[in-house]
Amino acid sequence: MYFCLASGAAFGAMAVFGKLAYAEGATVGTLLALRFLFASGLFWAGNATFVAKEGQSLFRLERRDVLLALGLGAGGYALQAGLYFAALPRIDAGVLSLLVFTFPVIVAVAAVALGREVLTRRRVVALASSSAGLVLVVGGAGGLDPVGVALGLAAAVVYSGYILVSESVAKRMSPLTLAALVCTGAAGALTVGAVLVGQFQPGELTVAGWWWLLCLAGVSTVAAVALFFAGLARVGPTRASILATVEPLVTVLLAFAVFGETIGLAGVLGGVLVVAAVLLAQT
Repeated sequence: MYFCLASGAAFGAMAVFGKLAYAEGATVGTLLALRFLFASGLFWAGNATFVAKEGQSLFRLERRDVLLALGLGAGGYALQAGLYFAALPRIDAGVLSLLVFTFPVIVAVAAVALGREVLTRRRVVALASSSAGLVLVVGGAGGLDPVGVALGLAAAVVYSGYILVSESVAKRMSPLTLAALVCTGAAGALTVGAVLVGQFQPGELTVAGWWWLLCLAGVSTVAAVALFFAGLARVGPTRASILATVEPLVTVLLAFAVFGETIGLAGVLGGVLVVAAVLLAQT
């Protein structure tokens, strides 16, 4: 449970780091490519350090698992991240968080439809509580751009599929190794894509821009992804998704602290509902 909560908090800082990087010269392509290039390097460094302790070398893994993890990065995580950061300049961070966090409902319904989990009454209440809380927390965050809304909802759908597919391999591979492979796949796909469309422009970044990208890679990618995989292997996709709903709450709080955005009474009530959902998801 705590792995999922910590992952949600780390992911919650992502939108703030992204907006700060955009303000310091980052394009969408530059942000995505450098984020995952930095993150994959950090993951492989960490994997080399702990491989002896974990007893799991890359060369001992099943080839299909390695290819699946790389594919999850190149075809799943890269696409979800691209959709998310393409939407971020168009709509407020809070609104985007709400749109993306329709994914717990999508995951829950899909997991039941696939026969993987049983949707208990307590879990239904948790889903309803988290959804209502998110509406209150971020529902009044600003106007809606149609393209931004479409990109945010598409990111939710892609992320739902990514979670369901990654659950099986997460149980056969250490979180650190899986995260390294996923980020490597994403880094390759996003870097090539950014170069091809002329969006890879690291020379336009200020010193502060490089710093925010390093924060994005270290906090909202390396820490967030590793913690999520560790939690996913322990609690399953539906519970992990519900616990992760702390992410938009963290986003709103950080946006208030950094940009001065107000939360209001509705935000406080929404936060209470999100916390209630987290507590319900523990059982």
